[in-house]
Amino acid sequence: MYLNEHLFIDFLNTKEILWVGINFSKAKFTKDGFSLTQDALHRLFHEWNMLILNDQKKYDVRMSFRKPKMQYDLSVITKTNKSLKINDILTNYVSVKDTFNDEQMCEYVSGLNFPTSMKYALTFIVESFNATLKNAAIWVAVVATETCEVVLCEKFLKKPAGIGVRNYWARTIYNVFYDIQSQSFKRWESMVGLGQV
Repeated sequence: MYLNEHLFIDFLNTKEILWVGINFSKAKFTKDGFSLTQDALHRLFHEWNMLILNDQKKYDVRMSFRKPKMQYDLSVITKTNKSLKINDILTNYVSVKDTFNDEQMCEYVSGLNFPTSMKYALTFIVESFNATLKNAAIWVAVVATETCEVVLCEKFLKKPAGIGVRNYWARTIYNVFYDIQSQSFKRWESMVGLGQV
């Protein structure tokens, strides 16, 4: 994982965060488990993103990141996700969970456009949904919007569960939020000497 100590301390002292959505532009899905048309895949991208807005108690950005104030702006990521081609996403390879390292993902994130309505933005970047191995690799990134400097970037591997393609993989997104809320945020604080005893 990557953590910019100076920026993360400032992020901890900031009471607001901007959620910009789940980015699928680097994602690889195993063909096994995703027999979908391009329109169906784009619809899933939209539905997975809307879960965060429509069920804020379950997918709780505020609680996970300890922020009393939050805004949503999915405009950039929605446009990005709509431009993706299914043939670039689906793969026959089953070992797709280690595509990017920290440095590569930080470089990608720092090159994205972020709305600047708040000082810090949060995004999830899906690396892979692997139906064969039954896991998802999802990067969590916090960015300083004015400079596009990466504050935090870490990959989480989570297991899917549930009925239907949407719910099955939505569980992995929920599991990332739960992990951050229950343990990872405290771990990040401890890395900068601010862990609670």
